[in-house]
Amino acid sequence: METMEIAKKICKAASDKKAGNIVIMDMRELTFSTDYFVICSAPTATQVRAIADNVEEELEKAEVNFNHKEGYQEGEWILLDYGDVVVHIFKNENREYYALEKLWGDAKITSYEE
Repeated sequence: METMEIAKKICKAASDKKAGNIVIMDMRELTFSTDYFVICSAPTATQVRAIADNVEEELEKAEVNFNHKEGYQEGEWILLDYGDVVVHIFKNENREYYALEKLWGDAKITSYEE
C-alpha cells in the first residue's frame, strides 16, 4: 500500500469516529523520519482513545505494520507511529496548545474531506 493511501485510510478511520479537523501534513521535504503526519482532534479523552482504537483496528485489517504508540492512557495526545505515517490524535485544547501545524509551518497541509 502506498504511503498516501495509508494516510487516507487513517483519515477515514478517524472520521468514522467523528474526529474533527483532520489534516494530512506532507513532511517529506522537512524530515527524514516520516513522510506524513495525520493530525486530528476530539473534545474528550474517551473520544481520542476511540479514534486511536479505530485507526489501529482498520490498519490492522489492511495489514499495515504498526511500530509504536504513546499517550493512550492519558488520552490527551495519542501518537501512533506507522513508520512513513505518524498519527497525532489530540484533545482539542492540546491541539491548540502544541500547534503542530504552526510548528511545522513549511509543510503542505491538506484537509481531509470524506
